Amino acid sequence: MDFPPGPVPTSLVDLTTSTGPGKGTRQVDYLATSQPFAVVHFLLECGAKLEAEATTIATAASLFHKFCSGTSLAEYDPYLLAATCLYLGGKVEDNHLKLRDVINIVQSVLHRSLEPLPLGDQYWNIRDAVVQSELLLLRMCQFGVKFTHPHKYLLHYLKSLKDWMSPDVWSKYPVAKVSWSLLQDLYHDPRVLEPDPSLTALACIQLALETFGIQVPFVGSGEGEVPWYRVLSEKATKERLWEVMARLVEVYSREAELLQPITSDR
Repeated sequence: MDFPPGPVPTSLVDLTTSTGPGKGTRQVDYLATSQPFAVVHFLLECGAKLEAEATTIATAASLFHKFCSGTSLAEYDPYLLAATCLYLGGKVEDNHLKLRDVINIVQSVLHRSLEPLPLGDQYWNIRDAVVQSELLLLRMCQFGVKFTHPHKYLLHYLKSLKDWMSPDVWSKYPVAKVSWSLLQDLYHDPRVLEPDPSLTALACIQLALETFGIQVPFVGSGEGEVPWYRVLSEKATKERLWEVMARLVEVYSREAELLQPITSDR
């Protein structure tokens, strides 16, 4: 579906990939840290620059979280692992990413002042390392590389909400774009896939609605009344949605704690 135009709160990744007239670009010095949160942000930034599909990037982040849940990241090169997750994520989601493109983007984000790697020894060494890392990643994930993401639920619910709400309100407030950005940022959290994916989608929309102070018409918001999200899913409760929304707030708190100290404007 088409996202409405207009100035909106951008996702964390947008802040490090957006350029243009009047826009500064924030650059993260990823080599200054090996924190998993920063590595996932790096993965998301590289995925955006590769123009990978949203589910490919989500699968890559999920692979990274799954790997980290089974071992200590300190024993491995986290950015080689991130590149491997992107490459494997493309295969899993049938959105094949050329390995040379992955390597060049990863290198350009890690070493922003360097030119793309020539087809020399360094390039072939990195290529071989990614191939070997892919085998390790598959073993550590026990070949469980398919995930059920909230994206399809989010699109379905947004379509229903668009038909439900006034066209003027829908055009004025970019609920869809903000909901999508919130879902993308939630993949910084290793627990992103723990809740039912439909509840995660609803929570992102609810937080976007609250951001703009929008009340969905024809449903109540008081005690004993049925809220809009219960109409779309019987599993949805205020408590379950708040749990996901609290994790989103935690993501932005961690961004301030972990990324801002190693981020500069360019």
